[in-house]
Parts: sequence; structure tokens; C-alpha cells
Amino acid sequence: MLTETSDLLRRSAVFLPADPPRNGRVAFWRNDADTAPPARPSADGAPGTETPASARAATAALPAPPDGVVEELTVITPALLPAAVPALVLPIGAALPLLTRARTAPGASAPAAFWGAASLLALRFAARGLLLPGLSPAGYDAWRTGPLEAADLEAVRQLAAAMPPEAHCVPLEADGPPRLPAPEPLLRAFLDAIADTLPRSPAAAAAAGGPAFAAPAGPARPLPALRAWADEVAVGHDAGVRISLRVEFVDPNADGPGSSPADRPDAPPALRAVLQLHSLADAGLVADAADVWAAPASTAGAAPTVFPPRARLDALRALRRAARLWPALTPLLGAAVPDAVDLADEDVAELLGGAAEALAADGVQVHWPRGLARTLTSRAVVDSPAAHAADSALPGLLSAGALLSFDWRHSLGGPAEDLTPAELDRLAEASRPLVRLRDRWILVDPAAVRRARARVDRPVTVSAADALAAVLTGSAEIDGERVEVTAAGALAELRSRLTADPERTAVPPAPKGLDATLRDYQLRGLAWLDLRTSLGLGACLADDMGLGKTITLIALHLHRDRPEPTLVVCPASLLGNWQREIERFAPGTPVRRFHGGSRTLDGLDGGFVLTTYATMRLDAAELAAAPWGMVVADEAQHVKNPRSSTAKALRTIPAPARVALTGTPVENNLSELWALLDWTTPGLLGRLGTFRTRWAEPVESGRDPQAAARLAALVRPFLLRRKKSDPGIAPELPPKTETDHPVSLTREQTGLYEAVVRETLAAIAAADGMERRGLVVKLLTSLKQICNHPAQYLKDPIPGPTGPRDAARSGKLELLDELLDTILAEGGSVLVFTQYVAMARILERHLASRGIASELLHGGTPVPRREELVDRFQSGEVPVFLLSLKAAGTGLNLTRAGHVVHFDRWWNPAVEEQATDRAYRIGQTQPVQVHRIIAEGTVEDRIAELLEAKRALADAVLGSGESALTELTDAELAELVALRPAPGGNR
Repeated sequence: MLTETSDLLRRSAVFLPADPPRNGRVAFWRNDADTAPPARPSADGAPGTETPASARAATAALPAPPDGVVEELTVITPALLPAAVPALVLPIGAALPLLTRARTAPGASAPAAFWGAASLLALRFAARGLLLPGLSPAGYDAWRTGPLEAADLEAVRQLAAAMPPEAHCVPLEADGPPRLPAPEPLLRAFLDAIADTLPRSPAAAAAAGGPAFAAPAGPARPLPALRAWADEVAVGHDAGVRISLRVEFVDPNADGPGSSPADRPDAPPALRAVLQLHSLADAGLVADAADVWAAPASTAGAAPTVFPPRARLDALRALRRAARLWPALTPLLGAAVPDAVDLADEDVAELLGGAAEALAADGVQVHWPRGLARTLTSRAVVDSPAAHAADSALPGLLSAGALLSFDWRHSLGGPAEDLTPAELDRLAEASRPLVRLRDRWILVDPAAVRRARARVDRPVTVSAADALAAVLTGSAEIDGERVEVTAAGALAELRSRLTADPERTAVPPAPKGLDATLRDYQLRGLAWLDLRTSLGLGACLADDMGLGKTITLIALHLHRDRPEPTLVVCPASLLGNWQREIERFAPGTPVRRFHGGSRTLDGLDGGFVLTTYATMRLDAAELAAAPWGMVVADEAQHVKNPRSSTAKALRTIPAPARVALTGTPVENNLSELWALLDWTTPGLLGRLGTFRTRWAEPVESGRDPQAAARLAALVRPFLLRRKKSDPGIAPELPPKTETDHPVSLTREQTGLYEAVVRETLAAIAAADGMERRGLVVKLLTSLKQICNHPAQYLKDPIPGPTGPRDAARSGKLELLDELLDTILAEGGSVLVFTQYVAMARILERHLASRGIASELLHGGTPVPRREELVDRFQSGEVPVFLLSLKAAGTGLNLTRAGHVVHFDRWWNPAVEEQATDRAYRIGQTQPVQVHRIIAEGTVEDRIAELLEAKRALADAVLGSGESALTELTDAELAELVALRPAPGGNR
């Protein structure tokens, strides 16, 4: 498909409009001597349109997707003669995904690149909601792009001016010499065609006022009864006119209407709203409705500086819509000239209270008199007692049970114009929108003043954690309204220190007792951790795997220089690594393992105590009774589920400082981030249910675009994440190359795959609830095992060296053999990851039958044996290391490997990258090549496509793996797992 796409984009492309617009098509044709020659003259001397034999032969070579057809197309050649060419014609919906790639596709033709740019412009308009329902010229239901502002129209004009001749070389059907479509109308038709294709979903019915506009593409039916409604909807779209309202003073003491009464305090001025017309074709053309109605009708359209003939009619239609939103405009509808309407206090209050926003949403802007304050803003200032001003007292500011109050400030023009309590009282007592204050008239919503006055009488007290969260994000939700929050005093100083850029802070000297030279970024990480732990706050160091989190934590322990020991909780596979690192980089520092049958805490004397998550869970009470200076959770994603017994046990161990170390702070969803930070800094993110409602759901759903930015501002001071790819972090690392290797299924795999899909989908269709979810997970697991090797799914015994050739049953295993032959011939070493221990054993036996030395590490490997296996591989005794992804994807240092093979795909790209980082880490001196083996045409292939999109979101919000797929409909599931033919077929 990729080859076919590239081939199409190298061809010329033209748009063929239709009525309704969604029936428009895009034709791709070759513009060369073989397939698009000049037409030969006919016997009477007129240009002919005969298709040459070579062109007819080329028709069969055109790739024809299911939605496309090959047709004969008449085009105008550069010699200005018509020629018949074979063309692949696609519906607009099928052509859109191709065209969006054209601008970056190598070798794309100029016409394809042009229509690709037009596609992106149409998508940007649609993303902004610039879609209007209406009727096409023939009376069919149709969506169109609009209403467009002056800047949008200019973008369309500039793009149309760049249209290559080949992009509109299909002649119009007319007598006489061939004529080509004008660029701008053709481009507008293309934008409308995309607009008529995209929004056809059930939700569109409510937006358009009827089910016709939600109907998918198909036979169109005319709807003449909707013509009047469609004309009203199209206001400002066809004629290019919109309206606005100018609010101005009517001062009886002034010389005339519109003058400012700011220096005339003797009488309250009145206000009126003046109707204005704006030309969308010329952003600078604005006129009062009175002037447009006074202009002679014969001059309309005579020059670009006057309004088009339909301006009055379109203005009245827009006015009718606006009057439904703000009834104060109703008198204008019955006036001979809809020039202006006088406003009562109630009308102004409605306009201030929300009518202006409703009008703006409908395209009608309200322009207020310049310098007239009209928005009362409220912000909360959080201060702290003076006793907390000293650095030594800052931890007390954030102690459990500490309460802080919001001090309300109100303003009509920014913080520099804060209102005094007396001024706020005066505004509240006025009970009208226009009030004299500070020697000038101001305009303010009376309802907003009443709410502000009520807040002054009702102080808000919050916990220290909530106050810190509010000042970090700059806002808080109070009584259902989001308000600005600023800090003062010691809390402001704390915020400043926590939000300081780690890359711009002073680099501290390495602590005494550290037998190592820390890199600059590690020293900055040390300073970052020290600030937070010294204030009694926790932290999460989420640097990429291999950037030295362990040595940074050892340096932090030495820098703190406390008499109490540091407890490190880590996976069993990392106990030996921690002990070796401490003995190497902090010689003389006591270190003991609290693990195994003889474990004890007797005689603790500073230093480090190392334990596993399983042991910690069993002996949580004993560990909680010991005095710890710091508790560290390494590979902290092991406690990402806050409801697990391991996470609950970890929370019972008290310490003045808590540090989480992980390379993947978020693997599946934002609740995992909550679990980490609520352990390191309890209360910062609130309760889990509140966090899900306030942060996770808006961010994950995209419902609140600002929620992600606020969450980042809240989390950033307590989570430090740096990547190997960041400038200056690890410039000495060699390059890393990633390659996907698609393989075909064997005949045996194909038969098993199709049988399992057929039988399990039938069972799923008859099940529901948990039974259905279980069947879906079983189906996905079975298909992945079949893609790996039939023996894994069938649980066959693996033959020995004299048995049948094992690789012949699996396309993946055959490719692995080819990779290993090349790697081992070059003297290289390789890590092979699989998520299944059973598959790892199959690989181990198969490699042994080929005489290839290998080692296998999985979750059941004892700790001493793990360390022995790592040492053997690192020393070069064995060239192939087989690893269970879940058990060996973290913590290990395997820099001898120059190749990493992912035999099967995990559901999370962050987990795969973490496994790759066993080899691609500090200390690696050779280039690293990553090989991902993917079974073509299978569910594994589709998951690989999903992972590519998911990889870009790995640091933010990730899906929930297999569990998310259990919620697919039967049809969606069938589409996901259906076996598609691979190029070349199965063997």
C-alpha cells in the first residue's frame, strides 16, 4: 500500500467537483509521453481525443484501491490541446488520506502537493468548527466551509494563486475553445467537498437541524423545503457580509450622540447599540447600517469599496438570528432603516451578563466604548504567616493539617487597579450597569458585582497542599468557577524556588564520599532532589533509563548526611546492581540486603538498606517501625496501582523524604502518575476520585485543552524527566537505529489464525459482560502466540537437533535465524525480548539445536542466578541473551549488546523503549540496532500501527492496552483481527 501511495502521489492530480459536494472526486493520472501524449488531429483537422494503445495498456497498471475506479479522463496538455488519459479516480473521502501526505512525500508531483496543501487547509478550517449546513445549487443537503473571516479568505486566495496548471487542467464542458476552471472557485469547491464529507455522523443531525445532514455518502435526495432555512444559515457565507454592534454613549448634555460623557458627571449617560456591516472580502471595509441603506442601490457592487447587492438582505437575516439571542435588537427588525436601538439598564445588564458572548459565538461582535471598564475580575491571593518566612520554617508551611486562606482581590482593569472594599460596596449598592467611580463612568455587570461582594463576606480556607497546587497552576475552581490564584509571602518564595528551571540553577559540588565524577545534568538533578527533600516534599526522578538515576540517588544520600539509613525498595533483579553501585561509588558506606530467610534490621547504622517489593509487602510493619532518613522506590511503576497491596504497604512506611525513580512515570493512564506523586508528596493531587474528575478525564478525553497545561504546571516541580535525546544530556551516546521487519505467516500459522478468529468471534457474539471481555483477551493472546510460533499456541514439545526444522513453522523464527547469522558472523551480541516465557524456552531450545550459545532470564530466575547470567553476557561468554520482557525490561545494564530484537510487540511503546535501554544507556560505545519483528496482515500489524501513534503520547496519556480492546464492538473487533493478505501471499 505504501508503494501504491507513493506512486499515486508522483502523478498529476485534478479535482472533479460535483453536486452535492461530497460526490466530488480526485483523479490521478500520469503526465508523461507514454500515458498523456498530445491528441492527434482527426481527419477534419480538429483535435482528437483518441486514446493511444500505450495509454490503454497503462490503465491496467494503475493501482486500483477498492474505492477507486480507472476512467478515461480528458485533460488539456501544455500544448493547449485535449488528450485522453487513463486516470485512477477516487472519492474525496478515499483521496483525503493520500493527499495529506503529499507535502512531505518524496517525489510528489506539484499538483498532488497543491491539493495536499488544500486538504490541510480544509482540515484546519474543520478543526476550528468552520462548517455550515445548507443546500447545494441542485437542492441537496450539503455541508460547506464557512463562515470565513478576512484572514481565511486571504489564505484561500493565496493558495489559489499558487495552483499549478496541471491541477485544474480538466476542460469545462462548453462549446468553443476549451476553457479551464478558475483556480479560486475550484479550490472553494474542493474545500466544500471535504466539509461535506467529514461531519456526517449522528451528532451532525442536531447541529444541522435534520438527519439528512448526518447521512453517510450515498444517493442524494433533494430537499427544496429547506431552502429558506438554508439561506438564513448561509448568512455571511455566500455574500461575504457579517454584522457587529457598536455600543456608544447618548449624552443629553453633549453636542451630539456618540460623544463621551466622562467629564460630565451631572447626569448618567444613556447607551445605544449601532448596527454595523463588515465586508469579508475586504477586512478594512466597515460601515454603519444607516450609511449602507442610504447608498443608492445601483452602486452596489460597482467598486470593491462598496457592499455587494445582497448586503442588506444578508444583514437583515443575520440581525434576525442575533435578535433571537438578544431580544433588545427586535425593534430594529421592524425599522425602515435598522440603524440603532436605545438600551435600557436591563438591556445593558443582559449584554454584560452573557448575551455578548452568545452573539460572538454566532459571529456578531460587540464593540464597547474605548476606555470603558466593563469586566470585573476576581483573583485569590494566598499568603502565609510571617513566621514561615525563613527557609528553615518552610517545611512547617506544608505540614499536615496546615490551613491557608484566600484573600480576595477585585479589579476592573488589572492588578494595578484593584478596588478597595468601599469601592466594591459602592458598585454593589448602585444596582445598575453604569456607575461613576474614580471620576469616570464605568460599565460593569451588576450580577458579577453581587457575586464578588458575597465572596468578600465568605472567606475560603484550604489545606496547604491545595494552596500549593493552586499557586502552581495559577488557578483554582471555587463554587464551580475557575478563578486566578497568586501567591504572596513565603508561599510565593516557595513557588519561585520550586518552578525554577533545573538547567539554570547553580550546580552544587559533588558530595564528600562520592567516588565518581557526576555529569552536569546529574549534578543538576542532585540539586533538584535536595531542594525538595530538604523542604519535606517528595520527588520523582523520571530520567530515561541509562542516564544514571542510581548514582544520582547515592549522591543525594551522601549530600543529606543524615544519621538515619536510606531504604531502597526495588525489584529483586536489581538488588545486586544497587549493592555493587553503592560499594563502587560510595566506598565505606554501610549497605545491607533485607531479603531472604535471615533478613534483619538489627544494628542499623546509617547507610543503605536494600529490599524487594515482595519482601517490603510481607514485612511492612517491621520496616515502618524503623527510623528512615529517606525511602526510595526504584522502578516505581511497580506501585502504579494505588489499590494494590504493594502500594498500600509502601505508604505505611514513614520518612521525611520520599523519592520515586522510574523511566516510565505513565505507562497506561494518568492515575498511575497520581499513584507515584501521591506517595512522594501526599495531598498534592488530591484524592484519586477528585484527580480523575478534575485532571485525568479532561486531559485524556481532550475535553478541556487547558487542563493538560495546568496539570503539567502542577506536576513539573515534582517530576524531573530528561531524555537521552535532549541537547547536552548524553552527547557521547552512539546512534540508535530502529527497524521494523514484516514477515509473512506460514501456511500452518495462517490456518490456525483463521480458525481461531472464526471460532472465537462466533463465541464472542453470543457472550456479554465479563465473559465477553475474557473471550476477547483470550482471542488476542491466542493470535499473538500463533504469530510467534504454532508450537507456542499448541503447546507442542520442541524437537531436538534431529527433529523437523523448527523455523519452517514460523516466519518470525526464520527471520530471527537470518538476523542472528549476520550478527554473530560480525562478532556481535544481541538481546532478544519476548513477553512469553514459553516462547523464550522455544527460542532457547531452537538455538541450542543450531549450536548457538544463549542464556535465558525470566521472572522465575533466582536473584543470584540473574546476576550470574548478566555477568556472563557482559563478559562475552554467550552472544545471545533471551529475556522475558516483564522480568528483565528494567534495571539491567547490558551494554555489550549492539542489537536488540523484539520478537513480539508489547502493548505499550514506553515499555519496549525501556527494554531497549538495557543496551542503549550510558556506557554504550557501539551503535545500537533495534529490530521489531511483526507478522504481516495480522492483529500484530494493526497494533504496530497503533503503537506508532501511541509513541508520541507516551509521556502524556496512553491507552490501556488489551483492556481497551475488550470494549470494541463485534464489527470493530473483527476488523482488528481479520487476516489481511500480505504482499506475495503466504508460503
